[in-house]
Amino acid sequence: MASMEISGSATESQEPKFSLPVDSEHKATEFRLFSAAKPHMRAFHLSWISFFSCFVSSFAAPPLLPIIRDNLNLTATDIGNAGVASVSGAVFARIAMGTACDLVGPRLASASLILLTAPVVYFTSIASSATSFLLVRFFTGFSLATFVSTQFWMSSMFSAPVVGQANGVAAGWGNLGGGATQLIMPLVFGLIRDIGATTFTAWRIAFFVPALFQMSTAFAILLFGQDMPDGNFHGLKKSGEKVKDDFSRLLYNGVTNYRGWILALTYGYCFGVELTVDNIIAEYFYDRFDLKLHTAGIIAASFGLANIVSRPAGGMISDAMAKRFGMRGRLWALWLCQTLGGVFCVILGLVGSLSASIVVMIIFSVFVQGACGLTFGVVPFVSRRSLGVISGMTGGGGNVGAVLTQLIFFKGSKYSKERGITLMGVMIIICTLPICLIYFPQWGGMFCGPSSKKIYTEEDYYLSEWNSKEQEKGSHHASLKFADNSRSERGRRGNLATGSSKEATAPDV
Repeated sequence: MASMEISGSATESQEPKFSLPVDSEHKATEFRLFSAAKPHMRAFHLSWISFFSCFVSSFAAPPLLPIIRDNLNLTATDIGNAGVASVSGAVFARIAMGTACDLVGPRLASASLILLTAPVVYFTSIASSATSFLLVRFFTGFSLATFVSTQFWMSSMFSAPVVGQANGVAAGWGNLGGGATQLIMPLVFGLIRDIGATTFTAWRIAFFVPALFQMSTAFAILLFGQDMPDGNFHGLKKSGEKVKDDFSRLLYNGVTNYRGWILALTYGYCFGVELTVDNIIAEYFYDRFDLKLHTAGIIAASFGLANIVSRPAGGMISDAMAKRFGMRGRLWALWLCQTLGGVFCVILGLVGSLSASIVVMIIFSVFVQGACGLTFGVVPFVSRRSLGVISGMTGGGGNVGAVLTQLIFFKGSKYSKERGITLMGVMIIICTLPICLIYFPQWGGMFCGPSSKKIYTEEDYYLSEWNSKEQEKGSHHASLKFADNSRSERGRRGNLATGSSKEATAPDV
């Protein structure tokens, strides 16, 4: 007996100590925004700042387009093609990033991509034709795949009750770069021009600023980041604490889970719409209301800057709804928020005055960005084993939505921009409907509760990703811990019912 007590206390003393309270997986159960505690909050700050820098680089060109198009003699079609190129590259990059996160961890995956794409941002300064401009925008857009590593990282560091908030704030503040660059680039351009550079030289030099910023964030991740609460992937696999998973099994589990495909479609018409608007909104206000470049940039910036509160709010609403109503609350909140975003997008294309357009655009931005946060309140629960693949599929869906939307509505002159915006709103409403089809047998869906024919538990759901041989080896233990920690997705009523059931059937000790 004494030896057991000594053994138990020794084990407890060997457990790592964390600044934040943690669950059985050592994921933080609290989210302290203004803390830099290692490893949880440090990972949060590194992830959003690096994603922010990639957003700044990817959308540094749109606020300067009126200058760039004169210098490179770009047509409306050239600009449309470049806009499509800027978001199409990340489609496959995001899917690949999800798999890379599963295999080598978010730290190495994100830092490597950032360092690979930073030189392309420098090369933007030597673009001399429509083709070279399209190519630099295409390859710079690959960096947006760091969104996937950001969401994977947060889902690895934060527990179910706060994962929606962590994902929402990290992605929202990262997406803030799309609005910030609308302010930053015109200011940097103006400063360089005022120092003495010509107009056509100043815009080229301005691209050195986002390139340097992007590189510095990659080095910060490598120096100060950590993949998991207990260490980096390489060390954990070497010690045997983390299973070396099979790539084919990871991919198979991800692509055969229909929930991931529906969330990819949903994300295509919230984040995909956000990317589209980042590409067109400055030029839209500049041309339609005959504004100055700086003024159009400020108005356009307000769309992206709404991310400072809207996407985090989406994540927090998702967690709050789950606390009361479980996963069904998350799904209902997502559907409602994104549908309202579509309605206000339709209205934005119909209003004709500058002041009304600004007000409607801001309301539209709040809902569409909030829906992004709500989407990634659901994603972490779709699969435990293939979290990276599901995150990559969903993130890639965002870019596919942006590509299709820009090709259909904003490439060339088939539709006016205001007509294209209205039709984009209709598309949002239609493509949000499949959320109704998402069903978790242990929690239910929008219109029905858990399966009544068979008692289906969280363990049943997450262990189904491991075959009997893998379970015999003990590969499934992390999924068991996650299943236990995800019981909160039953909601208040579900947890009360489970608690009373346990009390009634608990054996005497």
